[in-house]
Parts: sequence; C-alpha cells; structure tokens
Amino acid sequence: MQLQVKGETVFGLDIDAETRCGHYRTDRDVVAIRFYCCRHWYACHDCHIALADHPAEVWPRQLWGERAILCGACGEQLSVHQYLKGVSACPSCAVHFNPGCQLHHHLYFETGQ
Repeated sequence: MQLQVKGETVFGLDIDAETRCGHYRTDRDVVAIRFYCCRHWYACHDCHIALADHPAEVWPRQLWGERAILCGACGEQLSVHQYLKGVSACPSCAVHFNPGCQLHHHLYFETGQ
C-alpha cells in the first residue's frame, strides 16, 4: 500500500494518512524514513522488509546531511543529522515523535552498533 504526503510516495502495510502502519500505530508514530538502499519512503523497517525486493541498507554517516525523515503530519523533511540530534517533535508543526524510535536507529542509520 502507498500514500502521498506532500508529493512524496510513502509505502507501508495498512498505512494511514499520517504514515502510521500496521506495525507502529500510536499517535506519535508519524515518521517515515527514506531508505538509503532505494531512496523510497517507508513507514518503518518492517514495512520495507515486507514490500521491498531487496535488503535494507543503513544511511552512512557521511550522508547524514541528506533529508531522510518525513513528518507524516505535515510533510516536513528532516536530515538524518537533525533527527538524530534528539528532535522530539517536528520543527514545522510541533507534532511529537515517538521516543521509542531511538531503539531502532541502528536499523536505519550507521551507528557503530
């Protein structure tokens, strides 16, 4: 399944209008990630596993300046650097992001883990 957020196509299973998916559905699960391997937006890592025809690759540190985080509430795009600096809410619309997502950073970004 896919949807459009400010002109960007986001893929996910059972995805809603703010990029929540069947795997993560709280009011704070409004972040989609542009995957480094294919440059497509997915609601989460599990959605990428289910829908993509290739394994995920993490964003290398030298490319953390690229915009790879999409706020599902307003469509604002953040760089990996901005997001990993501890942004707890969208700088554009102030919707709060799920703090539990920090547990999954290693699935998306080169972290040394």
